[in-house]
Amino acid sequence: MKKFAFISFLFFCGCAQQNDSLRSEVSQIAQQAEGIVGVSIENIETGDTLSFNGDYHCPMQSVFKFPIAIAILNMIDNGKLSLEQKVHLNQLDFADTTTWSPIRDKYHGKDTAVTINELLQYVVTQSDNTACDKLLEIAGGVKEVENYIHTIGVQGMAIAATEREMHADNTLQYKSWCEPKEMTHLLKLFYEGKCLSKSSRAYLLNTLQETATGTKRIKGLLPEGTIVAHKTGSSGTLNGITPATNDAGIITLPNGKHLIVSVFVTDAKANDSIRDAVIAQIAKAAYDKMGSK
Repeated sequence: MKKFAFISFLFFCGCAQQNDSLRSEVSQIAQQAEGIVGVSIENIETGDTLSFNGDYHCPMQSVFKFPIAIAILNMIDNGKLSLEQKVHLNQLDFADTTTWSPIRDKYHGKDTAVTINELLQYVVTQSDNTACDKLLEIAGGVKEVENYIHTIGVQGMAIAATEREMHADNTLQYKSWCEPKEMTHLLKLFYEGKCLSKSSRAYLLNTLQETATGTKRIKGLLPEGTIVAHKTGSSGTLNGITPATNDAGIITLPNGKHLIVSVFVTDAKANDSIRDAVIAQIAKAAYDKMGSK
C-alpha cells in the first residue's frame, strides 16, 4: 500500500508540474493578443483540468450556436420537433442583407421551406446567422434556450440577444457571454451523453466535426487529420478593438482520449492572424502537454 501511495503521489506531482508548465506557457501566449484571454482545458477521460481566466465573462458571439443546437435537439428528443420538419423562411427572415448567411445566398433571399436538419447544418458548420435566429424563434426565444442550459447544470452562461439584435447594437454581444470553464462543462456534458439522446449526440458530434470556420484556430497547429468537433465565434473590430475571437471544441487524441479546449480572446488589440494564432498555440500546447496522459 505504501509503495502504491508513493507512486500515486509521484504521478500527482508530475501532473501538477506539467499543468504548472502549461499554465505558464498559456500565460505567455495570451500576452500576444493584447486583450483578455480566457482558457479552459479538460481531458475527459482523466479529469485533468486547467483554467486561465476561466471565470471571466467572455462574449460568445457564434459559439452560442452550440448551446442553441443542443436546445433544439433536446426538443427533438422530447418529440416536440423532428429533423425533417419543414420550416418556412420568408423575406423578413432574410431582411438583413449585411449579415453572414450562406442559406440566404443559396435561396437568393426568397421565400422557401427548409428542414430543421438543414437549419442546424448551416448554423453549426457555416455559422449562419439567419438560420440561427430562426432556430431561436422555434425554440421560443433566447430566454427559453438560456433557461434550458441552466437546467442542465451550466450556470455560467447567458444567452440574451439574437444575431439580428447583436448586429444592430454592438454592445449586446457582451450580454450573451460565458465563462470558459462553463463552456468546457457544457461540452463535457454533451460528449458524455448527459443532455441529449444517443442519436442526437452522435448527430451533433458529427456536425461539429464538419465545422468549416476557424481552420486556423484550434485546428491550426494540430497534426493533419486530427479530429476536432468545435464551434467558433467572431466579432467585428471597432476602433482597433475586437470583442470576440473564440473557438471551443473537443480534440480526439492519438491515444483515443479526448481533450476539451475552450479559448475566448476578448477585447483584443492584436490583428486577426495573431488572435487566431493565440488560440492555435494554446490548443497545441494543451495537445502536447495534456494529450499524452
